[in-house]
Amino acid sequence: MTYDVQLSHTTGSTNIPLLEGTIGANFQATAARFAQRDALIDKPSGRRWTYGQLNDDVDALARGLLTAGVAKGHRVGIWAPNVPEWVILQYATAKIGAILVNVNPSYRVHELRYAILQSGMSMIVALPHFKGSEYQAMIEQITPECPGLKAAVYIGTPSWNTLVAGGQSQPSNAVERAMAELEPTDPINIQYTSGTTGYPKGATLSHRNILNNGYFVTETIGFTEADRLCVPVPFYHCFGMVMGNLGSTTHGAAIVIPAPAFDAAATLAAVQQERCTALYGVPTMFIAELNLPNFASYDLSSLRTGIMAGSPCPVEVMKSAMTQMNMSAVSIAYGMTETSPVSMQTLMDDDVAHRTETVGRVHPHLEVKIVDPATGESVPRGTPGEFCTRGYSVMLGYWNDSEKTASAVDAEQWMHTGDLAVMYPDGYVNIVGRIKDMVIRGGENLYPREIEEFLYHHPDIADVQVIGVPDPEYGEELCAWLLMKPGTVPLDAAAVAAYCKGNLSRHKVPRYVLVVDEFPMTVTGKVRKMDMRERTVAILGLE
Repeated sequence: MTYDVQLSHTTGSTNIPLLEGTIGANFQATAARFAQRDALIDKPSGRRWTYGQLNDDVDALARGLLTAGVAKGHRVGIWAPNVPEWVILQYATAKIGAILVNVNPSYRVHELRYAILQSGMSMIVALPHFKGSEYQAMIEQITPECPGLKAAVYIGTPSWNTLVAGGQSQPSNAVERAMAELEPTDPINIQYTSGTTGYPKGATLSHRNILNNGYFVTETIGFTEADRLCVPVPFYHCFGMVMGNLGSTTHGAAIVIPAPAFDAAATLAAVQQERCTALYGVPTMFIAELNLPNFASYDLSSLRTGIMAGSPCPVEVMKSAMTQMNMSAVSIAYGMTETSPVSMQTLMDDDVAHRTETVGRVHPHLEVKIVDPATGESVPRGTPGEFCTRGYSVMLGYWNDSEKTASAVDAEQWMHTGDLAVMYPDGYVNIVGRIKDMVIRGGENLYPREIEEFLYHHPDIADVQVIGVPDPEYGEELCAWLLMKPGTVPLDAAAVAAYCKGNLSRHKVPRYVLVVDEFPMTVTGKVRKMDMRERTVAILGLE
């Protein structure tokens, strides 16, 4: 198939070959090569593993799972914040071919029941409780309704120790035998995407999907065994377990856990104490770190790189990370769970404009096009359309849901993301919003991202989100939610309009302004704009 060079279509480099092994085999090879190097460091507990020690603990748990009757294709749930056992279970299940089911730590009984039943989970591993979430009590409450759930194991309790100890009855080559039965294309992970309507969908990912994506994400930022990555993003999400864990272990780098859940001060303390060379986060995390009152007291001189992803990155935040946090080689990455997750990423030698105004260029071995959502045809470069991608990273499908799979992945294996994007002449891409977030005011298509980027430049605004709300005359009007910097005077609609005058077209100036203390967020740090709309309608009486 040929494409006009002016169309929004591009393919990634194939200079570095894909990894064609399984996660377990890749991890074992890394452990053999870097046995004495740091692999996993948990700051809250003070526990540390070299690669040799981590591989031993992974194998011990893998043997325990085999003794407990877990086999290739069985689903094992993990319901916990960022603790070392999460990582150990991730690699243990991968070695025996069990499918790890990531359960969102913020789930409650209704959502947990759905995940267990929909995935056909036979075992769940959980922390007994964390920050007011009584995981064990919730599991015990619904166990009678989930007959397929044969076992519940609780981290830090005798049940975990019993699971591991049970593996002593296995022959010494049991894990190797299990690994020999696996193929790179086997499903190995189910991640439930947060649905804004209806039930979440279980994106099913293979060894090949996530092993390669983790590898190429960190390859793009120059990772070697000398790197030490601070991971404050959740393991239950691709950002943590793929870009973080697999990104590190494919290169022999160290994984540093600063805290079980995001804590800005603990994150910077971990960077300082462990001399981390890389730091991950969504933009709201970096904003929280940069706004710490004692930010300047942390020694971040060891940092060189990292990744900002998960939601659109404000230009000013990116620039602050590069200068104030010493992350001169920080990279922007873009993707979604269904694509393992990264499709686009900026390069270390990209100029500041590319690293602050785009989400980069297509990843190796992938293909990207921007299409007209109505016709499916590629649009000219410079024209907004829906971002679509295909290649090794596209999921196997939604678990036990062929109908939703078919609506997301077309017959030519293109994943339709629902994101609005623009491809520039050089192939770099800018995400301008979600199709569902686009505001249509009096027939004009408005992209909240553009307005947010402009308002970020206001010296008193720490963070901003723009949404559409109902309006009887124009159909929709704009509302800006503002987080103010400490010690500043809250802005009202008139002040925001005055700041926008002469810089933004009148129809792009928010009619309403709400100053808030926080945004409604998912556990991964994404802003819940649907919740914001509902609250705004109620606050302003726009029903």
